[in-house]
Amino acid sequence: MYAERASRRPGGVVWTNATSGPGLVLPDGCMDLLWHDGRLLVAGPDTRAYVTDGAPSTWAGLRFRPGDAPAFLGVPAYELRDLRVELAELWPAAEVRRLQGRVAVAADPVAALEEVALERASPPDPLLNSLVDALRAGRPVGVTADELGLGPRQLHRRSLAAFGYGPKTLARILRMRRALVLARDGVPFAETAARAGFADQSHLARDVKELAGLPLGELIGRRGG
Repeated sequence: MYAERASRRPGGVVWTNATSGPGLVLPDGCMDLLWHDGRLLVAGPDTRAYVTDGAPSTWAGLRFRPGDAPAFLGVPAYELRDLRVELAELWPAAEVRRLQGRVAVAADPVAALEEVALERASPPDPLLNSLVDALRAGRPVGVTADELGLGPRQLHRRSLAAFGYGPKTLARILRMRRALVLARDGVPFAETAARAGFADQSHLARDVKELAGLPLGELIGRRGG
């Protein structure tokens, strides 16, 4: 069973998930700090669906606002693209052991993760926030770059560091997420494609299959992810 709530870290979400079989985690432009089996891990930015194994397990996590995790971790997002790594690979082992012990004895691991993230809070980057807001709203990448006063190379470089991939990939992922919300609300697929910013229903189907690994009809019938 999956449950989430807004985090006290601005723009973040804290969540828990008890799984009993394979699961599917879809790309969302975000990175997560994870707690599982007594270990702290980091989920890097995904460019495709991540399939979890089928073993029963319990997870807790903090999902950072898009572009926020690299400042917390001290690592550019592109170094963690499509990866799940131990936090000890990024931070000093002694510090990670201390934090793992702290989360392990906490009455609420989610709240403990949240405290760890709050202790390393950094001021938000208004430009990155504006970029994400514009792309979520379906604004074209080129138009958004002009509005933010960024050249194509500068925008691409900043996007790689913040999100793990370029702005066009981020835009595709956010467009797919918009489409899934509409389709799960019962909007017909052709109308979903038009409202989410796809050229047509075939374009929607191709993008969803490439990013999520499943046809749209099958995907919206699944829970979680």
